[in-house]
Amino acid sequence: QVQLVESGGGSVESGGSLTLSCAASGFTLDYHAIGWFRQAPGKGREGILCISSSDDSTYYTDSVKGRFTISRDNAKNTVYLRMNSLKPEDTAFYYCAAQMYYCSHDISSYDYWGQGTHVTVSS
Repeated sequence: QVQLVESGGGSVESGGSLTLSCAASGFTLDYHAIGWFRQAPGKGREGILCISSSDDSTYYTDSVKGRFTISRDNAKNTVYLRMNSLKPEDTAFYYCAAQMYYCSHDISSYDYWGQGTHVTVSS
């Protein structure tokens, strides 16, 4: 069964850090790009950051540049989103998604999605 499971969400104060994990099962991440997306209350889902199968990172949101980074550990079949200097506006559900090889800003192009993990940043 193909599955992506996010973990690592929680509550943190402004300026704090969290690391989200996206663990895959039922398929290998080696040949997949993994994108992280988020959805805040009352807003649409937006792309944040993506890592391709060749480890190229692409930012889709300027507001996280310099604060968020993405990495992958193929041996663990897991991709990580490291979030530093968190702000209240980062509060959202965070989702990871997978598609073959290349990153895309197009949400509809991703084949597999996780159920999400929630991040709350208090001021």
